[in-house]
Amino acid sequence: MLTPKQTIEQGKAILGIEFGSTRIKAVLIDAENKPIAQGSHEWENQLVDGLWTYNIDRIWYGLQDCYADLRKNVIAQYDCEIEQLAAIGISAMMHGYMAFGGHDEKLLVPFRTWRNTNTGAAAAELSKLFNFNIPLRWSISHLYQCILDGEEHVKDITYLTTLAGYIHWRLTGQKVLGVGDASGMLPVDSNTKSYDKEMVRKFNELVAPKGYPWKLEDILPKSLSAGEDAGTLTAHGAERLDISGHLKPGCPLCPPEGDAGTGMTATNAVKQRTGNVSAGTSSFSMIVLEKSLSKPNEMIDMVYLRHQRLGQALQGVPGVARRTC
Repeated sequence: MLTPKQTIEQGKAILGIEFGSTRIKAVLIDAENKPIAQGSHEWENQLVDGLWTYNIDRIWYGLQDCYADLRKNVIAQYDCEIEQLAAIGISAMMHGYMAFGGHDEKLLVPFRTWRNTNTGAAAAELSKLFNFNIPLRWSISHLYQCILDGEEHVKDITYLTTLAGYIHWRLTGQKVLGVGDASGMLPVDSNTKSYDKEMVRKFNELVAPKGYPWKLEDILPKSLSAGEDAGTLTAHGAERLDISGHLKPGCPLCPPEGDAGTGMTATNAVKQRTGNVSAGTSSFSMIVLEKSLSKPNEMIDMVYLRHQRLGQALQGVPGVARRTC
């Protein structure tokens, strides 16, 4: 068995990075999934023009400072550098709205987080249209609310993703998303593990009179299941992650996921009739269901994780009521 130092020096350590609501965390593990080093960066969202957001420069500063803290701790503990990694995984707070466009695909409006509740009209209309509960924080609710509000940037969208999807894209060049996080953008078909085609069709028909140059399926990230190829760390990505310049490109990345899904995996609560409780920035429970709901319920959201159906309870709602994220 390799020592932690040997694991790092031989490029066999695996890096996980999570963007939480108040802290960005980086954890280095060995082949036995045992933590061998960690780093962190504290941050907080801001209320700007009535919407909760994290400035894009703060996103990258936070990531780089978190990785730098990990690197500093590795040097202090093991007297070695991180030059190669076996794999990387990105996790982040789910849902929200990050819309990109233009020839350089820049962020069109500030990142809108899951905390925003300005999407009531959109969520209600889409829930009725899809016959499926669409929560306020889901990306499709944000998109349609922008359309209802007549926001100018919507016509220029070329890509719409979550925070985890954005970081992964900039590190690998791949516009993909893990199926759990994808199902918080738009409902996912449990058979195809991709966006529900009928809902995509209905949405396109709904907004067709606006004459936008895009179709919904063209601007969403590709949904991937755990274990599928999600790309590798590019040279540019390595430079953006490790500003010291020691990290080499080429290691694979798993599909980026949301924090609730990764929490289920971390607690081994992925079998039917299992679940967990999270008491973080928000409090909720996640329950793996045995079958689909017979009808939509506004207290229950549905999300898919590694082919399992999950439900998550709303804060302050009795435990029998669940929502997904």
